Amino acid sequence: MGKAVDMLFLDFSKAFDTVSQSIFASMLTKYGFDEWTIRRTESWLDSWAQRIVINSTMSSWQPVSSRVPQRSVLGPVLFNILINYLYDGMDCTLSKFTDDTKLGGEVHMLEGRDRVQSDLNKLEDWAKRNLMRFNKDKCRVLHLGQKNPMHCYRLRTNWLSGGSAEKDLGSTVDEKLDMSQQCTLVAKKANDTLVYIRRSIASRSREVITPLYLTLVRPHLEYCIQFWAPHYRKDVDKLERVQQRATKIMRGLGHMTYEERLRELGLFNLQKGR
Repeated sequence: MGKAVDMLFLDFSKAFDTVSQSIFASMLTKYGFDEWTIRRTESWLDSWAQRIVINSTMSSWQPVSSRVPQRSVLGPVLFNILINYLYDGMDCTLSKFTDDTKLGGEVHMLEGRDRVQSDLNKLEDWAKRNLMRFNKDKCRVLHLGQKNPMHCYRLRTNWLSGGSAEKDLGSTVDEKLDMSQQCTLVAKKANDTLVYIRRSIASRSREVITPLYLTLVRPHLEYCIQFWAPHYRKDVDKLERVQQRATKIMRGLGHMTYEERLRELGLFNLQKGR
């Protein structure tokens, strides 16, 4: 309890556009794929070409030798196979989602800080071997814990900058692990969407407003809620007021209490759904 932890948020620069296609073939071999599958995958990767169009003038077609084809099923699968090798030889905790990677460890002792820096060096070496690189401007560190030594880390010659809060897959995390800031941002997004619905939709019937609310507004209030669920009453109420406003928009429900409106619409209190 109370140990200091440093979390490094790392971002690959144009990760899907820089990986050599020949590297994917070697990765498939290491995973034990049969030769037929590897050859078919290589053929699919080799079939891509591109050209440039400027003022209706087109260049000749050129083969694409390094790129993960996006908007396909196989492209992200291949990238996930490659990125899986990030775990090899890591001493600290490593978490990844596509090209977003987090490295974290306990840093109250000097040995812990050295392990984090050592793993960071390993990650950069891995990226270099696979023809990838980190976007150093987007790589940051978040220091957690009251007695955190606020150690500085570097990607080779570039020092990582830090702040009091960082965004992780759409959720804002601050140095105190206080989710109030995230609740405020979510409530603002949801309220802005609700205002847009009120201004652009003439109908106030429940048959029109309820589906719009459930489709466009409530997803803001529930996205990753297991991670940032509010603990303070002020934050719980802040989110609940969004749904209260939405139910008040509908014609014929203004005389009812909030709980009565929820029962009438077949909805539930947001807090009960967490």
